[in-house]
Amino acid sequence: MDDLPALADALAALPPSCGPVRLVAVDGHAGSGKSTFAGRLAAVLGGAPVLRLDDLASHDEPFGWLPRLTRQVTGPLAHGQEARYAPYDWSARRFTAPRSLPPAPVVLVEGVGAGRAGLRPLLAALLWMDRGAEDAWRRGRRRDGAGLADFWDGWVRAEAGHFAADPSRPYADALVREVPEGYRVARVSGGALTTHRAGGPLTPPSHTP
Repeated sequence: MDDLPALADALAALPPSCGPVRLVAVDGHAGSGKSTFAGRLAAVLGGAPVLRLDDLASHDEPFGWLPRLTRQVTGPLAHGQEARYAPYDWSARRFTAPRSLPPAPVVLVEGVGAGRAGLRPLLAALLWMDRGAEDAWRRGRRRDGAGLADFWDGWVRAEAGHFAADPSRPYADALVREVPEGYRVARVSGGALTTHRAGGPLTPPSHTP
């Protein structure tokens, strides 16, 4: 059984957290499946916008994107306005023409560090991809191939340093695991999805962060 429909109903039932928007973070280690999960969840939500943090990060500042996010995205959304952000081109190493992000009922923010302390006050819910760091990194390295081995070496150090200083998982409202039939979602006791949920029960947590 896939928990995505029940999760989508639960998220839509949450109170807005950033102006009229329910801002939902999808966090986890690089290679844990965040992008695929966020895309599938967005589809079940009826086409919810997805902001990918890879578009706001850069080679020089892999985790220095919070001021850009605040200025270009959450600031406008908090006032019910369309956000416009300049995505980073990882090949050209520069920020490019702005894209629009509407103040939809649910907006997903997907990427490593999406549940960081500076963003959590604006989140309706924080979802954590429950795949261990080493497993996720191996998966990501296989996906990207030997040509990006040096990039991954640097990224692993940066990510480990970020989560050591500013962990997300302890604050997750739900843990998400890939299963053959889709995704299983384990609610974390005391999280937003424990109190506000609809569309049927989600999986009880097998463990808490």
